[in-house]
Amino acid sequence: MSVSTAEKEERTPARHRGNWIEDWRPEDPSFWRRTGRKIAWKNLGVSIVAEHLGFNVWTLMSTVVVGLDEAGHSFGVGQKFWLLILPNLLGALLRVPYTFAVPRFGGRGWTTTSVCLLLVPCAMLAAAVAAENTPYWFFLLTAATMGVGGGNFSSSMTNISFFFPEHRKGLALGLNAAGGNIGVAVSQLLVPLVVHLGTGVSLSYAALMWMPVIILTAALSWRFMNSLTAAKPDNGSYREALTSGHTPVMALLYVGTFGSFIGFSFAFPSLIGIAFSDFSSFTGLAFVGALIGSVARPLGGWFSDRIGGARITMWNFLGLAAGTVGVLAGTRLDNFAVFFGSFVLLFVLTGVGNGSTYRMIPPVFVREAEQRAARTGEDLETAHRAAKRRSGAVIGVVGAVGAFGGVLINLIFKFSLQATGTLTPALMSVLLLFLLCAATTWWCYLRADIPRADRARAADA
Repeated sequence: MSVSTAEKEERTPARHRGNWIEDWRPEDPSFWRRTGRKIAWKNLGVSIVAEHLGFNVWTLMSTVVVGLDEAGHSFGVGQKFWLLILPNLLGALLRVPYTFAVPRFGGRGWTTTSVCLLLVPCAMLAAAVAAENTPYWFFLLTAATMGVGGGNFSSSMTNISFFFPEHRKGLALGLNAAGGNIGVAVSQLLVPLVVHLGTGVSLSYAALMWMPVIILTAALSWRFMNSLTAAKPDNGSYREALTSGHTPVMALLYVGTFGSFIGFSFAFPSLIGIAFSDFSSFTGLAFVGALIGSVARPLGGWFSDRIGGARITMWNFLGLAAGTVGVLAGTRLDNFAVFFGSFVLLFVLTGVGNGSTYRMIPPVFVREAEQRAARTGEDLETAHRAAKRRSGAVIGVVGAVGAFGGVLINLIFKFSLQATGTLTPALMSVLLLFLLCAATTWWCYLRADIPRADRARAADA
């Protein structure tokens, strides 16, 4: 009995060449059900662990810096903030090349390599804190190398996006992003406990505790992950993304959300000790902010699906402005409860804003593609496919630019404390940033004089 070509294709599993998969059809329901789903979720599981570990190492200095004085390394406030700024800066810069590494080296090969690179900052930190006369420049170099953990986010998200069909990418990427972000909280929870094991403080434990986990995760990545030959770079979409007027707008909004999240995460333990020295023992609770912010990220997407990404984003920025006023009131009134509670609110809202801002991007570029198709006569289906590629490229660009927001936040805190000895100028600057982002969201996507059809699509974004 003859078998049709379609039936033969349906029965044919994904073709492998070693750990490279040459035939990958996630949009084919039968292929996905029979073969693709199991492979994709296996790769996602290992990817979450690898990205989580990257965030553990990326934010490691935020917990180490508060114990430097006790360990015999006395640096000024400005010097300590540079130790927080450099991981932010290098992590943001590395997000661009890390995005293109997966198509070049394969998801399996690059994930394994990027995890192994995390051993470098851990080894350097262990050496830096081992002797009391370690020069400051070596601490700076160590902090900079921790940026490799920040680059992991882009390569991990890029890699996983190729494995899943369009209608499942939201869940997969949301789990991947949340699993990475929670690494900040895990690091800030566990490191203070580990460095105080035994007598005194042993900051070398902060580095050594991650090294066996890094080696194990690298082995798991090499053993269980796959690479897709279909994961090819789309350089044309990146060029188009850079020329779109929406890209700088979305980048600004993501600076206000993710940039604030990662900037606050780095600074929060130090700010507790600086602003409320009598409550310095509470720095161990700093993990609560990062944890709640990470968990809140999927809520931003969920609310946006029901209410509209632009609406949620605008109101979220107004909430962030109110939370900043609360932090400012806590410092002015010398009220730790108000300060801490308001900062936790900021973390919640930055998490929600991360999700809602990302949710805005695809519909905005679909609308732009439809307008161009109406002008040029381009086929609508072709325009929609191009919009998907372009929005994917924009997500990569926005993610890289947004990470620079963490640098901005910590520079603001540094200069404020050095110039005035207080957080007031810094908090006023952050307040203005959030109000600017709220106004930008309203002006670009929600104001009444935008054409009705465009406003409806933007509001749903």
